[in-house]
Amino acid sequence: MPEKTSKLSGFYKLTLDERAKIVADFAGLTPEETAALKNGGLPLETANRMIENVIGKMELPLGIAANFRINGKDYLVPMALEEPSVVAAASNMAKLARTKGGFKASSTEPVMIGQIQLINVKDPEAAKKEILAKKSEILAKANEVDPVLVKFGGGARDIEARIIDTEKGLMVIVHILVDCRDAMGANAVNTMSEAIKQTLEEISGGKALLRIISNLAIYRLARATAVFDKTELGGEEVVDKIILAWAFADADPFRGATHNKGIMNGIDSVAIATGNDFRAIEAGAHAYAAYAGKYTIAELFPVKMKGREAQAQSAGKYKTLPGKYKSLTKWSKNSDGDLVGEIELPIAAGTIGGATGTNPIAKANLKILGVKTARELSEVMASVGLAQNLGALKALTTEGIQRGHMELHARNIAIMAGAVGAEIDKVVDVLVAEKKVRVDRAKEVLESLRK
Repeated sequence: MPEKTSKLSGFYKLTLDERAKIVADFAGLTPEETAALKNGGLPLETANRMIENVIGKMELPLGIAANFRINGKDYLVPMALEEPSVVAAASNMAKLARTKGGFKASSTEPVMIGQIQLINVKDPEAAKKEILAKKSEILAKANEVDPVLVKFGGGARDIEARIIDTEKGLMVIVHILVDCRDAMGANAVNTMSEAIKQTLEEISGGKALLRIISNLAIYRLARATAVFDKTELGGEEVVDKIILAWAFADADPFRGATHNKGIMNGIDSVAIATGNDFRAIEAGAHAYAAYAGKYTIAELFPVKMKGREAQAQSAGKYKTLPGKYKSLTKWSKNSDGDLVGEIELPIAAGTIGGATGTNPIAKANLKILGVKTARELSEVMASVGLAQNLGALKALTTEGIQRGHMELHARNIAIMAGAVGAEIDKVVDVLVAEKKVRVDRAKEVLESLRK
């Protein structure tokens, strides 16, 4: 049997049915799964049980980013979003990455943080020390409530404690570190945080107020890197321009916010397609952009996990200093003059639980991806984010972002004006040629065509 490849030349030129068949063959989809992707597979009755006050469903376009090769494996990547040019940009940059071997990705263990806020603690320093001294007892209590997770190799792994100074005085913040395996982990982490509440109150003499997961998942990181041939990018001058554009984003939060938004265009769309909590991933990414710009883990609390140890700095230990918001990516040039891209961010994605288990389309999209674990899924997402970032930077530093968007945006405008079928392409041709991508002009062109 020939090796499956995600390198699909001219995929965008095919009809909807032709594309669907290629993807179905690649992933081994059943006719029912293929039909669900085309027609919508979420029953209204199921939707009614997922959230409150349901009145219907809202759909997003679902596209496939082709050409991705990650750690030697080919992927077709489902992306659900409404913004034009994102899927095309990711596919094109993934194609360029293949020349130098594709993306190399890695990830850390799927460890999430549960936070327990202790207030009214008379002696915070003594409480912190006593909590750490009784770590084994606390972890055992937490693991009692989720034996299934423990059975599959997950569960509570460690306890951290720190003291923060707030407008309402000193608080002891306890972190429980939970290996969530292939789940995003919110339910498990929140349940364990709740389970150790009373124990922490007894140890500290304080009151446990909030018991909740943190979306700043500093232990659940995904990383990807790739090399892009300078000639295929357009020459070393283009490489230099891309690096200069990245340096702007890395130094300036006004540019950095939009720069990172472009990265999340790719990552969020994969999260949505696979039924993951894209809001949690988005929050964690932007928080990490500020966190990674200022702090090291050692500045916040001692870490003793997986053989790593760090000593907390004593200076200003009760202060939380503002971070500097930075780029989630890094772009540089190697000795050959080729462009080298790197990305690192927290991605708390799951392949079990939540909407991944209830939405038939999310299930089918996971099957298309062919990922076996949550860590593999996060590595795919990181690679897509890196590709998407390069697509935006290349467009910005060469033709300008608007030109790249124009034709795709013109299609939406033509449809808004009432164009159907072959009319759409004819209206688009006129709008792009005139560089007047407006609804009023589209209506005029359409009226002229119909006459």
